Amino acid sequence: MSDYFAPPGGLPPQTALMTGRAVFTDAYAFIPRGVFSDIVTSYLPGWAGTKAWIIARPMSGFSESFSQYVMEVAPGGGSDRPEPEAGVQGVLFVTKGELALTLEGQAHVLAAGGYAYIPAGAAWAAHNRGALPASFHWLRKRYEAAPGVEAPPAFVTSDRAIAPSPMPDTNGVWATTRFVEPDDLRHDMHVNIVTFQPGGVIPFEETHVMEHGLYVLEGKAVYKLNQDWVEVEAGDFMWLRAFCPQACYAAGPGPFRYLLYKDVNRHARLA
Repeated sequence: MSDYFAPPGGLPPQTALMTGRAVFTDAYAFIPRGVFSDIVTSYLPGWAGTKAWIIARPMSGFSESFSQYVMEVAPGGGSDRPEPEAGVQGVLFVTKGELALTLEGQAHVLAAGGYAYIPAGAAWAAHNRGALPASFHWLRKRYEAAPGVEAPPAFVTSDRAIAPSPMPDTNGVWATTRFVEPDDLRHDMHVNIVTFQPGGVIPFEETHVMEHGLYVLEGKAVYKLNQDWVEVEAGDFMWLRAFCPQACYAAGPGPFRYLLYKDVNRHARLA
């Protein structure tokens, strides 16, 4: 659990073939690692020395519940007021370098694999105090309060601090690193890490209400998205709308791991 892919940036050479693997459909979107060039980065108000690949955002026919950024912060860069919207919670997951995080007055240093949950309304800041660029994922979702359920607190942990939970009847080849317990109703989103060992599979077509965002951190596999089997590798991103059928086969040679977003624990809105 030591390798987390981060986009190298730059631009492909003029001699490169244009043909790629990107797909955008009504049911899913597939953004391969080769798309993550400097020409598609964004610069965000309030962030210094920082570029972002915005790989999911609420819009018609795409993400409905969340946004996801892949952030790269140069040495000395960062933000004292990162979140521009009230009522928005976030998760940070570091893939390269070190991120100095101040969260509700507490100072933390997140190395690769570091994870932070930031509640809506929390005071936080993030900076790169090191000598090398720092890369991290920033997932944002408007918090949906529920009657009689208190809001969740902030917390900081890491991938290495939590033992993966094996899926039943899989001999441990399919497991999930759960940063929040599934039945903790305070949380209306999960951002976990799923790991398949070589030969591990999702042996049926999952078809359910949760919207998904999957960023491949390590390894390769073939993933079923709606009616299509797609080859995926570290650095690729997949978005699946609610009820999009999905399955997976991890052929190896090493572990296949992805950062997984899904919306959970709330009634389906009828208005």
